[in-house]
Amino acid sequence: MLVAFSVAPSGTGRKDASVHDAVAAAVRIVRESGLPNRTTSMFTEIEGEWDEVFAVVRAATEAVGDYGSRVSLVLKADIRPGWSNELEGKVDRLEAAIENDG
Repeated sequence: MLVAFSVAPSGTGRKDASVHDAVAAAVRIVRESGLPNRTTSMFTEIEGEWDEVFAVVRAATEAVGDYGSRVSLVLKADIRPGWSNELEGKVDRLEAAIENDG
C-alpha cells in the first residue's frame, strides 16, 4: 500500500506559525522506519504493508503532538494487494504515458 500523509500541530504558540520543527520530527520517524518513502513540500509518501505503514503514521503523528495542543492529519491511501515498488512504479508509468502522448 501507498500512503500519502501530512501532519501538523496547531496551538503551537509560535508567532511565525511555523511548523517545520514538528514536521521534521515526523519525517525523521518515517525515514528511520526503513520503509520506502518520499517527502515533498506538502506530503510524505510511504510504502509497505498495512500494519507497518500505519504504525509509522501513528508514531509520526504522536511526535507532532509534542509541538502543539492539537494535531491535524490528512491521509490518502492506495491499497493495491499484490503490488510493490509503487512509490516509483506509478510515477514511471505516468512519465512513460506523457512521453508517448505525442
